[in-house]
Amino acid sequence: QVQLVESGGGLVQAGGSLRLSCAASGTIFAINTVAWYRQAPGKERELVATITSGGDTNYADSVKGRFTISRGNFKTTVYLQMDSLQPEDTAVYYCNEDLTVSLYGSRFSYWGQGNQVTVSS
Repeated sequence: QVQLVESGGGLVQAGGSLRLSCAASGTIFAINTVAWYRQAPGKERELVATITSGGDTNYADSVKGRFTISRGNFKTTVYLQMDSLQPEDTAVYYCNEDLTVSLYGSRFSYWGQGNQVTVSS
């Protein structure tokens, strides 16, 4: 059974940094595009950053230059390094992975459990 486990959230002062991790486990044949989303109270979930299997990255304008998405050496863990955090970055952050889970190429989208990030002013 495939599972995504997130870690690394917490409380930080404005200007500080946090690193979120998303570790995939289970029977996985390929990790395709991985994304980080966030949802603030009373707002819709928004896309923060993506990384393709080839390593191409993309960022929301609101985090460009401050956040960095990357893959670990064994590719099963994806990170979101968040620097220069601001109170408006406060949200629950979710990782989302497009995974190939069978030899026949079956692909599904999986979500992490969500991780609270709170930035105080």
